Amino acid sequence: MLLNISYNDKDVVRKIDEELGKPFTLKERFKMNGIGSPKLFITQTSTEIHNLLILDNNTSVCNVELRPKGIIVGFRSRLDSYALIIPFYKLTIYKGEASVYSIYRDHYFVKVKSDTKAVQKFFKKILDYKADNAPTSIEDL
Repeated sequence: MLLNISYNDKDVVRKIDEELGKPFTLKERFKMNGIGSPKLFITQTSTEIHNLLILDNNTSVCNVELRPKGIIVGFRSRLDSYALIIPFYKLTIYKGEASVYSIYRDHYFVKVKSDTKAVQKFFKKILDYKADNAPTSIEDL
């Protein structure tokens, strides 16, 4: 779900909290060594996101925030902030080319450069957290 989060709207906050859970507490953030990604440079996006990013002449960048039940991919276009809300059950991450990670949710996707160790470490943290907190599957029983 792609949302405009520029203004403090209670309905938008409620939607995000229902979908991904409340943000981690400060104690949990320290325990996890942070929940936010470094600045990620966008290389390619789906049509809807691309149409928002081309309105702005700046370099296309985004960040990712980890939540208890998913992630938020945040980016800016002109003076507005947008968020792509992705619960873990709809999240798919691919490492395609040598230094590109692809984040998918349904028909939305964002491809980002992973040219530093910090970016690779953060995506490993997301995948590990997703695996540790996934519901038990039939094969595991």
